[in-house]
Amino acid sequence: VVTINLNDEEKLTKTLLKKAMGYSVDEVVEEYVNDENELKLVKKKITKKHIPPDINAAKALLEKSNEMSMEKLKNMSDEELQSMRKKILAEIAKGGSNL
Repeated sequence: VVTINLNDEEKLTKTLLKKAMGYSVDEVVEEYVNDENELKLVKKKITKKHIPPDINAAKALLEKSNEMSMEKLKNMSDEELQSMRKKILAEIAKGGSNL
């Protein structure tokens, strides 16, 4: 059994979001020469590299979000659920612009 504290869960969510959306990183390549028993930097190349969105990360993030939503719904009282239902029905009647 693995326990995850809140900080780890937030880090995991942020990491999943970053991977799901894609991101850019700087890739650094350095060349050194041995000069009199001392390494000297002779060439340094920095390339911006784009990491494309990852569909599996997006899927995991959506599943996680859905699980959290379902857990919130399970913990709501009947009164809270009725109130949410009324708000949703009112929004649908207005055209659903905020859904």
